[in-house]
Amino acid sequence: MGSPANGQSTLSGWGRVPVAGREQLSENLEAATRGAVLCRGLGRSYGDSSLPANADDKVVATRLANRILAFDPESGILRAEAGLCLADLNRLFIPRGYFTPVTPGTKFVTVGGMVASDVHGKNHHQEGCFGAHVQSLRMRLASDDIVTCSETENPDLFYATIGGMGLLGHILEVEFKMHRISSPWIWMESERVGDIDEFITALSNAAPRWPMTVGWIDCLIRGASLGRGILMAGRWATPEEAKAKPPPLTRKKTLPFEFPNWAINPLTVQAFNVAYYWQHMNHRNAGLVGTDPFFYPLDAVLHWNRVYGPRGFTQYQCVLPRAAGPQAVREFMELLTKLGGASPLCVIKDCGPEGKGLLSFPLEGTSIAIDMAISAETQRIVDRLNEFVIAAGGRIYLTKDGFTRPEHFAAMEPRLPQFLAAREKWDPKRRLRSAQSHRLFGDRA
Repeated sequence: MGSPANGQSTLSGWGRVPVAGREQLSENLEAATRGAVLCRGLGRSYGDSSLPANADDKVVATRLANRILAFDPESGILRAEAGLCLADLNRLFIPRGYFTPVTPGTKFVTVGGMVASDVHGKNHHQEGCFGAHVQSLRMRLASDDIVTCSETENPDLFYATIGGMGLLGHILEVEFKMHRISSPWIWMESERVGDIDEFITALSNAAPRWPMTVGWIDCLIRGASLGRGILMAGRWATPEEAKAKPPPLTRKKTLPFEFPNWAINPLTVQAFNVAYYWQHMNHRNAGLVGTDPFFYPLDAVLHWNRVYGPRGFTQYQCVLPRAAGPQAVREFMELLTKLGGASPLCVIKDCGPEGKGLLSFPLEGTSIAIDMAISAETQRIVDRLNEFVIAAGGRIYLTKDGFTRPEHFAAMEPRLPQFLAAREKWDPKRRLRSAQSHRLFGDRA
């Protein structure tokens, strides 16, 4: 049975903006989710998708329900409880020659959260989102019934749940296919890129040659160097290329205290960006790296989100469709630098075709993600960026969002009526809800 409430009076996501609420922890997710309004994993979504709409809502934390229930080494099919942490999955399976088919930029997420967000990674242009590799889900519905869904069993529920932000049912178990890897090492090449136009070309050239690509861009610099940065491309190293021993375990550091609000400002961000860009002295580098520094560089410092201070932060992530052309990316960067508010973290990625999840984020084009410290200007900046994205035919990532207005989301998401119809079928009384669904879809608080 579920444990008593853990005594917390507030909950927050990774953006560190608290709301009133409590969570219940339990190893028995099937029992704990009865009557629950919302499930949350490790609280790594930046905005309000894992936060309750009302302080009295029953919120279940899944992270103690983390058992691996079955694994077939021949097929790679793995079934696990929704609270299994990706970090634990990596620790157990990389030495056995398997890796999750898709990983986000942090390993501190649960497999249930990976489904609810339909996470994407550096290999989206070749492998799609995590949902493309999910075989089936076991879920508790708003009616408290427990069902299984897949491509062939309750398929409308299956595809509405993939990327559905936990609003169709509580995910209890996930079955998905692990990938075989040739070694525990990554062969990586990195390249210094001079401006945003060159970056778009470099991403396009790298996509057919590399299974994994990602870039960091300077989101403050203007003029001829607008959008300069570092492009990183990688693949699993062959046994012949790999070192004899696996990558060493990296000792985690912890940011021990909360920075003051003024620590992240245009001057400090500019200083960081200049130093980071010119740290890459050679135009091109190549060599072996471990999985953690390649996939999860920010995880090297635990609680790094404290750097934004008590005001908290948000991340704005959008995708601009390929059809809008590279000039749309340049114009977006010009608007972003003009509006200000950006941080040292600005990531650009190449996205492949849209997946089947009804609210899954990526579509074929260019994704840009920017951290922003929260200020009185944040809503205005998000509004302006959203207006641009809507005009370009793009969309934003709900897992990162805490500020998009409902009319903006409706304007950028043509699949929304289909998603809402699925909610109407599986949860007509809207019992399952979050602070995000209250904000965007008008669910009651």
